[in-house]
Amino acid sequence: MKFRKALASATILAACMFGSASAAELVVGFSQIGSESGWRAAETTLTKQQAEQRGIDLKFADAQQKQENQIKAIRSFIAQGVNAILLAPVVATGWDEVLQEAKDAEIPVILLDRTVDASKDLYLTAVTSDLVHEGNVAGKWLVDTVAGKPCNVVELQGTTGSSPAIDRKKGFEAALAGKDNLKIIRSQTGDFTRTKGKEVMESFLKAEDGGKNICALYAHNDDMAVGAIQAIKEAGLKPGKDILVVSIDAVPDIFQAMAAGEANATVELTPNMAGPAFDALAAYLNDGKEPPKWIQTESKLYTQADDPMKVYEEKKGLGY
Repeated sequence: MKFRKALASATILAACMFGSASAAELVVGFSQIGSESGWRAAETTLTKQQAEQRGIDLKFADAQQKQENQIKAIRSFIAQGVNAILLAPVVATGWDEVLQEAKDAEIPVILLDRTVDASKDLYLTAVTSDLVHEGNVAGKWLVDTVAGKPCNVVELQGTTGSSPAIDRKKGFEAALAGKDNLKIIRSQTGDFTRTKGKEVMESFLKAEDGGKNICALYAHNDDMAVGAIQAIKEAGLKPGKDILVVSIDAVPDIFQAMAAGEANATVELTPNMAGPAFDALAAYLNDGKEPPKWIQTESKLYTQADDPMKVYEEKKGLGY
């Protein structure tokens, strides 16, 4: 395959850097957070597809949303002598020791879709979107949509301590700063899951007069939003009308909700982080080219005006 041919010229380099690997087949470990959302499942599918297309032997480990499982997986990859490691970190902190172990073993680590609070010399690059920007786009959409009218907002945060939860909140709050008509009245983690999103939204509705005091919902991902939409309907309200719904990821199910008028806007996060990651790894192994520490993927705002069912069909072809 094309990728194998490209790697053939790197036989000596690969042998020097990763003694146990041959140039004919690159072995890469992938520590995935889990399958907590449709977006996460799509990222896993696309990463496996990208690896297969490039002739890469991908060793996959599902951490089931536990950092200790990811650390065990990374240490297992190091013991196996893989050529590189992809890491989608469940939380931002607590990685220094195991990343240092990978560095000592001369195994480059590439972060996917999330960042870590660790020295940048402990990983090769991070392939992510601008998480703060995503939250800011969602916030600006809400500011423009309510157009100065009073609006109480409830927020479903992602996993506590994760970089998306931290940064998507930061960006959203920055967009609302100085807008006295907009106020976040309740904010709680929904762990990026549909089930927890529904559960937490139910508690928000009960606490706010059956939802009458809520103008809008901001969810850090679409799966939580979809769960919350169900809770809003069960409370006898109309999501998308009685309570505006804006979220992040742009998974297929949110476009079905938008087509039904039950969601208003979503900010896209591409699940194809592996393509840019493997490109950066190939350049590093073949030419010794150091990639930038941040490879930024693009994001886009979608609203009900963007033919949601057409986008739904397009998204369904991306591994969701």
